[in-house]
Amino acid sequence: MKKLFAILTSLLLAALMFSCGQPAEQSGKTAADILGNPEYQAISYGGYRELSRDIQPTIPQLKEDMKILFAMGIRLLRTYNVYYDETANLLQAITELKQEDPDFEMYLMMGVWIDCLNAFTDLPDRIRDVESEENALEIDRAVKLAQQYPDIVKIIAVGNEAMVQWAWEYYVEPAIILKWVNYLQDLKKAGELPETLWITSSDNFASWGGGGTEYHNDDLNELIKAVDFISMHTYPMHDTHYNPDFWGVREEEEHLSDLEKIHAAMLRARDYSKNQYESVVAYMKSLGVDKPVHIGETGWSTQSNEHYGPEGSRATDEYKSALYYWHTREWTNDAGITCFYFIGFDEQWKDAENPLGSENHFGLINLQAQAKYAIWDLVDAGTFEGLTRDGMPITKTYNGDKEALMEEVLVPPTDLEIQARKTQN
Repeated sequence: MKKLFAILTSLLLAALMFSCGQPAEQSGKTAADILGNPEYQAISYGGYRELSRDIQPTIPQLKEDMKILFAMGIRLLRTYNVYYDETANLLQAITELKQEDPDFEMYLMMGVWIDCLNAFTDLPDRIRDVESEENALEIDRAVKLAQQYPDIVKIIAVGNEAMVQWAWEYYVEPAIILKWVNYLQDLKKAGELPETLWITSSDNFASWGGGGTEYHNDDLNELIKAVDFISMHTYPMHDTHYNPDFWGVREEEEHLSDLEKIHAAMLRARDYSKNQYESVVAYMKSLGVDKPVHIGETGWSTQSNEHYGPEGSRATDEYKSALYYWHTREWTNDAGITCFYFIGFDEQWKDAENPLGSENHFGLINLQAQAKYAIWDLVDAGTFEGLTRDGMPITKTYNGDKEALMEEVLVPPTDLEIQARKTQN
């Protein structure tokens, strides 16, 4: 009897030691568990409040934001670089929240910024196939953070829109992204990074082969084989100006009410994104590759005094933005696609010299802690009760007056107007 008791005691102690000592990356969710799971909603995140990123959000501010996003059902964030303190502080903030509340859960697709030699300078010799020496330092910082926070960092994304050719300020050839993806994959094989950590790059749909043949090359094909999944971007809002054939009011729709015209245009915008997504999947499969494809970015700004506003494509307002948000979430949730919707909160540093610039207004919540129309229903449901941002409770834009909101909603231009504008440009 004593011998049996001793055996049972030893087995119990061994089980406890295994449970307590099990690596965090194995005891928690993995990227494979999270991506494509509609219970783990994703969003792009930046916590900057000021006109310059030189002023970093504090850990208390980051914790405020995490509580708001968690209340919204967000469980997976996308960040963009590690050369600022924001990402390291965000990981610390999430760790503290997990210690304070065992039910708190938040994971990261950690972005690593990659660019070319002389990026963002006036120097004429930007060299697309020569990378900045800062890239190696950025990768090293990301590796250390992934090692320090394996329970939170589930994905590393190498580069942000670095391979799309209109990113002329910092564009790099796919070979450079491939080099660093392979480097991180090798660290996984060597046991220096968790085996379950997924590696990708986050880029425009065209950069992943879904656009013109100018992007189709051996390095891209090897990159598609090297990543654990594809993270692609799609922005119909931008293309209401740059490629507006899907936009506007069709001739056969001119008899419809203004609201019906808007709804028809926004359904076409959703389908435009679907088509870009499907074009990436098709190119990937043409290489004999079959792996997950998720949406690393898509969104719809709520304000613009430029290409997308009243004097342009008339695309930006809170009503159209809400329609796009709802359509996109419905489509991606039903299809098992993770969508890092862009973005949780407005950030005014993006176009600091133009407060009404569209880049400043992609957030679901503005800088006055007001929820935009897309998530008014969450305010009504009490989702944000007791939560604040910079000391302000979460309220509704327009004081919740939908009629006031709709007064600023413009009908998209007709086909004839779009064609005339294209001719002028």
